[in-house]
Amino acid sequence: MDRPLTMANLLELFMGTQDDIIGKFMLIWGQIKVSLVVPFLRVFMYINLVMLIMLFTEMVYMVMVVTTNKLFGKKPEQRYKWKQFEDDVELGSSVYPLVLVQVPMFNEREVYQLSIGAACRLTWPYDRIVVQVLDDSTDPLIKSMVEMECNSWASKGINIHYQVRDNREGYKAGALKQGLKHDYAKECEYVVIFDADFQPEPNFLAQTIPFLHHNPELALVQGRWKFGTAGVWRMAALDEAEGWKDRTTVEDMDLAVRASLKGWKFLYIGSIMVKNELPSVLKAYRYQQHRWSCGPANLFRKMVFEIMRNNRVTWWKKIYILYSFFFVRKIVAHIVTFTLYCVVIPATVLIPEVMIPVWAIIYIPTIITLFNVIGTPRSFYLVVFWVLLENVMSLHRTKATFIGLFETQRVNEWVVTEKHGDASKVKAATSESQSRFRIGERILMLELCVGIVLFGCACYDFAFGKYHYFVYLYLQAIAFITMGFGYIGTQVLSS
Repeated sequence: MDRPLTMANLLELFMGTQDDIIGKFMLIWGQIKVSLVVPFLRVFMYINLVMLIMLFTEMVYMVMVVTTNKLFGKKPEQRYKWKQFEDDVELGSSVYPLVLVQVPMFNEREVYQLSIGAACRLTWPYDRIVVQVLDDSTDPLIKSMVEMECNSWASKGINIHYQVRDNREGYKAGALKQGLKHDYAKECEYVVIFDADFQPEPNFLAQTIPFLHHNPELALVQGRWKFGTAGVWRMAALDEAEGWKDRTTVEDMDLAVRASLKGWKFLYIGSIMVKNELPSVLKAYRYQQHRWSCGPANLFRKMVFEIMRNNRVTWWKKIYILYSFFFVRKIVAHIVTFTLYCVVIPATVLIPEVMIPVWAIIYIPTIITLFNVIGTPRSFYLVVFWVLLENVMSLHRTKATFIGLFETQRVNEWVVTEKHGDASKVKAATSESQSRFRIGERILMLELCVGIVLFGCACYDFAFGKYHYFVYLYLQAIAFITMGFGYIGTQVLSS
């Protein structure tokens, strides 16, 4: 029977045996492993299994809700009042509500013309729409170009305002908040925000505003980016929710949660799509993912007691927001992806006394993956690459999540996602960045170190292991090392 690990036992093992020094250390390691390492790893595994079950249950629930809604649910036009606006013979265009379109930007050299042009081409009576360009650019040349573009549209009869600040306090949320303080903005009934890379269809307002106008309980009507969501806010709901706040890097989520706690409802219309730009290089994608992982975790920290004390919504809704929306989707999902597949599995290769259940490493992950690819069946052939990339990014997201939860350094870091506008500019920017490449800027040491550790575990499992994890570990190690050396990004090849 193994004796409990004590200092006396360690000294006895080390001094009492006549074997070589390696043998002594192996005996000591055996005692430490049995008494400390194995129990700790087993408990850590159970914690991860619980998180995996939580994530799986949440995904099954969401799939059931979405499927039921698609099969039996009514279309938005059937559930809510909707009637297109028409010019009145006597009132003319005054039957249309006044709409403010905000376009926040920061040094957007490549896309400012596209975004401003898209906002100015919206099909809405010219006297019932106000376009507000909120330019926080620090480059004087870019500021002058954006101002000239605004003046050009103003000369065509568009009611457009070019607004600048003398500081970037609050970043995007600060700019949006400052923009609403102008007298002409206060007169507007609805406000829509388009980021600098957004290119809405001309009829976007005509498709969304009628829902808000005829259904006073709605605070927001959301359309769909081609890779995300975009929407129109009721100004009254925005004001009741205390407007934009800059306490986190997810100011839109912050506002939506506060409005929800005031009793307002939201409508999502997936058929309305808004073109936008994905991050074109790995560096931009990492900054974006840091913001999207750190921000929600930090917002959860700041709002947990505010949500619990709220008296305007039911306890069921409070539990949904705290548990499903925040804890499982914004925290558990990031952490378990990294800790289970990139920490626990490699650790059990070295500590075979701890065995992970088959359902946790094969069945549930496979089902979760299939759930994720159902929405994009044409990309099914990329599923293996997607899984490996997501596991690599889970390291970055997990780190960002803990930064948000504990409000450590970089918690409110805001790095604007670099945009290029079109494929030719992506190619030019990629070539330029490669010509100026510095080894220190390209290599990601954390990812590289994790990749090397995984590769070592894969080799050990291939030689001595009994669980045959080495196939997965080799692939995952290659993914980490590839990203660690900076060989993931987008480059457009010439035709």
